[in-house]
Amino acid sequence: MSIEAINEQLLRAIGVGVALIELDRHTVQFRNDTFNEWFGENDSASTLKDFFPSLDVDEMMRSLRDAGRYSTETSFKLRRRKMTVALEFNLAADTREDFAVLVCQNITRIKELESMIDSYSMMVERNTHEIKREKEQVEKLLLNMMPRSAYEEYKTFGIVSPRLFDPVSVLTLDFAGFDSLVADNDPGVVVSELNDIYSAFDRICAQFGVQRIRTNGDSYVAVSGVPDPNEDHAKAVADSAIRLVRYLARRNQSHPVKWNARIGVAAGSVIGSVVGTQNYIYDVFGPTVSEAVRYRAMARPMTVAASKEFAGRVAGKFGAEEATGDGTDPATQTYVVLQDDGTAPGQAG
Repeated sequence: MSIEAINEQLLRAIGVGVALIELDRHTVQFRNDTFNEWFGENDSASTLKDFFPSLDVDEMMRSLRDAGRYSTETSFKLRRRKMTVALEFNLAADTREDFAVLVCQNITRIKELESMIDSYSMMVERNTHEIKREKEQVEKLLLNMMPRSAYEEYKTFGIVSPRLFDPVSVLTLDFAGFDSLVADNDPGVVVSELNDIYSAFDRICAQFGVQRIRTNGDSYVAVSGVPDPNEDHAKAVADSAIRLVRYLARRNQSHPVKWNARIGVAAGSVIGSVVGTQNYIYDVFGPTVSEAVRYRAMARPMTVAASKEFAGRVAGKFGAEEATGDGTDPATQTYVVLQDDGTAPGQAG
């Protein structure tokens, strides 16, 4: 077997097509069997355009003159299957630029793999984006359920250790006649109204550094001093309470559904922790919370009730008047109603 035959067999074995190109007329003078198998056995007068209609011959000639080589790719159908080959033209040595050697490499599999990798990369990128978006949504949800410091502790350790916060002030609110209001209005209207009102409450409380802890139907609980200490916790809660009443009074003037809040405030210590293992929430509890709830029950609609001790903490900043309860609870028979004297700062959102 001759060297030429051996070379031909090797080229066929590795899937390489070879042709000799006469550059003056762009004709294909010699081609091996692999080349003919791919592109057909055209006659000796066949030009590059006959084999490669999309080939930019002018660009090829410029590149051969300037650099002595030119590379490109082309695709075609071979027995109903798309095939992609890499074309590399090199000036033949010692031919005074009359001929170029064309080597065709089958890169169909490479292109298929590249396409698969691109598709996989796009899928991974899309999934990563979805995971990131879902993580942000979960984080946002958890931050609505607990303070950031508690969230960071939960994210790191999987639990939130109970903590005693002292001193703090607690605000609790509910709505007088809520059951009748729910019975007299469409459920969708009630939920929409509560959503607007609680969103405004959150904005008002945030102005004074008061953290909403939870809502439960018509119950709204917020605290100042949890988790970050606040020396003016009593004033912050009193400011928020007065602003909540003022916001509702103004809102009732332009809305058909009238909401009349009762608010109780108290100062002392609370325990804060995540409660539950599946449907968990961050909550605060203790005597101070219970005290605020008691004064809320004693408050008249659209008033803020507190103890004399709490009123003393904010003396000179809010007006107050003494009131008497219904006598059912000696601990709250006498209480103080904080007055809105028009000096509470901030505007309701």
